Amino acid sequence: MSKLDIWLCTICEYNYDPQLGDPDNDIPVGTSFDELPEEWVCPCCGAEKNQFVPYAEAKDV
Repeated sequence: MSKLDIWLCTICEYNYDPQLGDPDNDIPVGTSFDELPEEWVCPCCGAEKNQFVPYAEAKDV
């Protein structure tokens, strides 16, 4: 898995893309999913980080 992989929220299907960051929540471009603060939640539905899976894995299911 690459450091800049996209992660998918299993609740609402929001994609966290490190190449975009999350500017609305002060997460800069280039921040990998692993580098997100533990308190970060999905900006669309509020799901916690443990509700995300790597996008590549979600596509294979």
